[in-house]
Amino acid sequence: MDLFGPVNVLSIGKKAYCLVIVDDYSRYTWVYFLSHKNETAVLVKQFITLAENQASTKVKVIRSDNGTEFKNVILDTFCVDKGIDRQFSAPRTPQQNGVAERRNRTLIEAARTMLADSKLPSFFWAEAVSTACYVQNHALVNKRHMKTPYEILEGRKPSVSHFRIFGCPCVLLLMDSNGKFEVKGDECYFIGYAKGSAYRVYNKVTKKVVESCNIEWLEENATDARVGPDWLYDYSALFKSFNILSSDVSVAGVSIPKQPLSFEDTEDEAQMQDNVKHHTVDPPGMVFTQHPTPTPMVNQSPEGAATSDSALFPDPIPEDCTVTSPVVHTTTAPNEGESSNTTTEEETVPDLAIPTSVQRNHPIENVIGPVNAGILTRSQSGTINTCLYSCYLSQIEPKTIDIALQEPGWVDAMHEELNQFEKLGVWKLVKLPAGKRKLGTRWVFRNKQDSAGVIVRNKARLVVQGFRQIEGLDYDEVYAPVARLEAIRIFLAYASYMGFTVYQMDVKTAFLYGDVKEEIFVEQPPGFVHPDHPEYAYKLDKALYGLHQAPRAWYATLTEHLLAHGYTRGTIDQTLFIKRVGRDQILVQIYVDDIIFGSTSEDLCKEFERVMKKKFEMSALGEMTLFLGLQVKQSSQGILIHQGKYVDDVLAKFKFTDAKPAETPMAERPLLTEDEEGESVNQRQYRSMIGSLMYLTASRPDIMFAVCNCARYQANPKTSHLIAVKRIFRYLKGRPRFGLWYPRDSNFDLFAFSDSNFGGTDSDRKSTSAGCQFLGDRLISWQCKKQQTVAISTAEAEYVAASASCSQVVWMQHQLQDYGLTYLNTTIYCDNDAAIQIVRNPVFHSKTKHIDIKVHFIRDCFDRGLITLEQIDTDANAADLFTKPVNSSKFRVLVDFLKMICFTD
Repeated sequence: MDLFGPVNVLSIGKKAYCLVIVDDYSRYTWVYFLSHKNETAVLVKQFITLAENQASTKVKVIRSDNGTEFKNVILDTFCVDKGIDRQFSAPRTPQQNGVAERRNRTLIEAARTMLADSKLPSFFWAEAVSTACYVQNHALVNKRHMKTPYEILEGRKPSVSHFRIFGCPCVLLLMDSNGKFEVKGDECYFIGYAKGSAYRVYNKVTKKVVESCNIEWLEENATDARVGPDWLYDYSALFKSFNILSSDVSVAGVSIPKQPLSFEDTEDEAQMQDNVKHHTVDPPGMVFTQHPTPTPMVNQSPEGAATSDSALFPDPIPEDCTVTSPVVHTTTAPNEGESSNTTTEEETVPDLAIPTSVQRNHPIENVIGPVNAGILTRSQSGTINTCLYSCYLSQIEPKTIDIALQEPGWVDAMHEELNQFEKLGVWKLVKLPAGKRKLGTRWVFRNKQDSAGVIVRNKARLVVQGFRQIEGLDYDEVYAPVARLEAIRIFLAYASYMGFTVYQMDVKTAFLYGDVKEEIFVEQPPGFVHPDHPEYAYKLDKALYGLHQAPRAWYATLTEHLLAHGYTRGTIDQTLFIKRVGRDQILVQIYVDDIIFGSTSEDLCKEFERVMKKKFEMSALGEMTLFLGLQVKQSSQGILIHQGKYVDDVLAKFKFTDAKPAETPMAERPLLTEDEEGESVNQRQYRSMIGSLMYLTASRPDIMFAVCNCARYQANPKTSHLIAVKRIFRYLKGRPRFGLWYPRDSNFDLFAFSDSNFGGTDSDRKSTSAGCQFLGDRLISWQCKKQQTVAISTAEAEYVAASASCSQVVWMQHQLQDYGLTYLNTTIYCDNDAAIQIVRNPVFHSKTKHIDIKVHFIRDCFDRGLITLEQIDTDANAADLFTKPVNSSKFRVLVDFLKMICFTD
């Protein structure tokens, strides 16, 4: 925390100081305004009590400078009683309190810009600082977490749709019961945010600061040129009096200047008061020219009359004005339904100006560089300085078309989508034929992110309300194949083995290329209705997103295009396309409109790119880094598949970022049961947690069994089940950077493991089947599933599990045939000799006669030479990880069998 001031122009609440408090972890900031320094201790105590109560955590450390406002008996006693550690920066070493000092500078520079742009008088500086703090908490991204301070603290993305331009004109609607011909509102200027959904505005008619939700905005009207005494708009002198200098404030790891500057106030309160000079200023007629308003029923100043500055903006501080309570500005979003701790400043703006000038004792020769220049780091250069207000808005996905139309980034995205419609001849505007009905349309807004989670562009998609379609009338066949995750992993494993680079591309508005056979009419896009024909409808010639037949139409168009250029489609996987030229080949894997491809020849990759661009508009062309939520890192040593960013997201979503790590995802004892006597928990939250973890198993087989086991109790979750799920999150906290490694130098032999936990489920005594399949040292697929029937012996349970693993092996054999690879006598390792003998010998007795006929599929595969079974020691069976919880030492051994590795960003 840090205190800046005194300010040479007191705020409208007679405040001269500002206390800035920054949370070191999230960088969330609070600002308090004070009349005197001696109010600091009381405010700090109040803040700590409030923060600990609202955040349900404890303040551990307070870092500040050596000013007497922080280093005093009151705070020392309070911190000792609370067990809070005090850290003070060394004299004239502000670098040791760099977080607060840097935030001071950031707030002041923002407030200076806001006042200069709005042309508001300088005594609104406190309102500008408070608003700047609010915006920065909601908009600036913390680089360490790639989230805003608000999202880190509250656990959800902030909404900025309620943001307004500081100082913009507005009309305060009067809700009192006035006569029919009385004015409906007063002209105001927006000066900040208040509790709930309210805004703070300065009423030009009543000369008061008002909080209200009933406001009509006139942001398009620029503020007119200011007229008034120079001191009232001398922002440089104003902000210099804050006693914040441009200096090299550094943090750990950054060099400290040889002559550090002190940010501390060296004058005590009495000396400062002696240096204050009071001036009496005759109002010379400062005028803010009145703006036209949408309705004449608004109180305005008389047109053509010279309105004095005391009439429009009365002089801020009368000598007899006393304010006893300090001012605190918090940053709770007014439209997010939260209670705010904001205490407004004095509501009535006084009538007499007493500008002050404060003598400063910082010698100018001690200032390094320009006094008014801010600190600019390399990371900010060319990026932060070019961020505009509209850029902040485009980071949030709007929920309605009304919000989207107010944000330039989303308007451009919608125009881009509709321009693509015209370019591809998607529809025609026609009069709706009699007896025909039209389907509704709506906009869907999404932010496209790269592998690091950074937003790269705004995407607006117009979709049809396909749920209103009638089968047989509006559509017939709808099936379209998509690639399985195992197929994607086989693709990447083969790429690592052959040593070629995998690329990805995205077909822009892919579904618009598919032809529609049925006669379908849709409504005009919301927000883009034809002014001359609002009752008309669009007749579709191409498919739109949302139609039942759209995926099939797109797949047919893409398949036809690739087959026409010499590609062949996979026999088993209909989303795999291959083309061979001599000894080289190119592989293309399709997942709807996302495409990955790679080749042993770069020329074939370039040719494929030309083939696709010949008919389709492509985007996001480059090396594969993010596909279906999987992050992929390619190197000369191999390929790493992980979901590191997703792990961070789910930990933050369910508030486990500060949880104590666990060594294993599931405890050995006690085993999970139905726990009918246990206390029920929130079913919605439990299912949400399970769903998030299920998606994570796409690259984290180490949590597969724990997640599947907890997923069995979603119908009626109890406290014991929730504790088990939380342990999985704690395990992820300890190993957030963990993924599958496909080494370049490994062979490409196919083999598998199978295992079973006989009667492992206490509730119904059913066994659990488990299996995993490898290509060399590359784990391709893994299974964990409760068997459908109760096994009467360990041999039967192992036999059923081996049959399930055999099914996956045969699928992989067929899949790899399209790659030109043939596998026979694939080894399946099993740790039960009796199950192996049942496969090898078609015995028929009381222990096997009841086994379902589909399980005997493995016998047929064995007889045909597709697979062979070999016994393996239980401790060396990698599939054992998917059958039961194990202790930490065995868990680490089994995870090593899966060839998973830890990595760093």
